[in-house]
Amino acid sequence: MFAGLGAALAALVLPEAAPGEDLDAARRRMLAEIDQDVRETATSTGVTRLSPAVRHAIETVPRERFVPPLLASRAYDNRPLPIGHDQTISQPFIVALMTELLEPRASDRVLEIGTGSGYQAAVLAACVRTVYSIEIVAPLAQQARAALDAAGVRNVETRIGDGYRGWPEAAPFDGIIVTAAPDHVPPALLEQLAPGGRMVIPVGAGPMDQELLLIQRDADGRTVTRRTIGVRFVPLTRER
Repeated sequence: MFAGLGAALAALVLPEAAPGEDLDAARRRMLAEIDQDVRETATSTGVTRLSPAVRHAIETVPRERFVPPLLASRAYDNRPLPIGHDQTISQPFIVALMTELLEPRASDRVLEIGTGSGYQAAVLAACVRTVYSIEIVAPLAQQARAALDAAGVRNVETRIGDGYRGWPEAAPFDGIIVTAAPDHVPPALLEQLAPGGRMVIPVGAGPMDQELLLIQRDADGRTVTRRTIGVRFVPLTRER
């Protein structure tokens, strides 16, 4: 089971960092590990390799800007890392896979539910025209906005709010990516997915029962759902 944004912090046992490894070497190591994970899960996901656009995004987005300074040397570990507020930055393989499953195009407008550290939004922003990202935890949303600005990412719109509601005034979206797990697909998100669009979302009643789903909407508005791999995310939080 692979770890997403909300992997339990208790499960984060970090091995010793490679002595003397610089960020460029660490990034190359991370990419090699992602490639291996992609090959090992291809039967379930249908993804046999990263597209040039997604690979370029993973290669060039500075992940060290989206982790706490004390963990910058671990930024390119292929594992989640804590970012505060009982949250983590997702495992790079999961970020790459979820982005790839969207089949992003340069003209796309994409909605992200769960800004978290801002890293997934930055990767998407390198592949599409505009990203709209919603985070319910205000301090995280503010940290992510600052990290995106510091990294020079200008095509991500952020807001603090309830992801279950989506961003109706900006809909429809060519892609929707959800980085926390509801127990069902929120109807508002389905309504905001454009014909021909794709949604990637982890769904499950508990952290050990989650599956990463790919939902595709055809030109007539019908949806087809494909199950891919088991994942582990925190629950998608709603406003009360």
